[in-house]
Amino acid sequence: MKFRILLWLLGRLMSKASRSNPAFQQQLAGKDLTFQLHTLDGKVARHFVVKNQRIRSCSGACAQPAFALGFRDAACGYATLTARDKQSAFLRGIQNRDIRIKGNPLLLIWFQGLTRHLLPVKKTD
Repeated sequence: MKFRILLWLLGRLMSKASRSNPAFQQQLAGKDLTFQLHTLDGKVARHFVVKNQRIRSCSGACAQPAFALGFRDAACGYATLTARDKQSAFLRGIQNRDIRIKGNPLLLIWFQGLTRHLLPVKKTD
């Protein structure tokens, strides 16, 4: 259940950032694609549509995503997406075959760059 909520929340955050964050919008420039995050057993899936510098999120699987990121199970997906060192967690998961990438792997790097813009910016006094 936590993984399903995390994917929904990720969609909400990306949708909001695509409307209000100039750095996030710049990352979306020229992109017209659909990507998907899911469990390998197919129990949890959410896809994200990028079009006109906006992102919208939909529940369920997509027929032809540009790339799909599949996690062994919901617990693995939640642990990977909430890890402090996401880069290392992704690499370890791919190496252990707990994470499978379908489609263009360069888009995974693009996606990780997008998520950096979702973290709150610390203000210095």
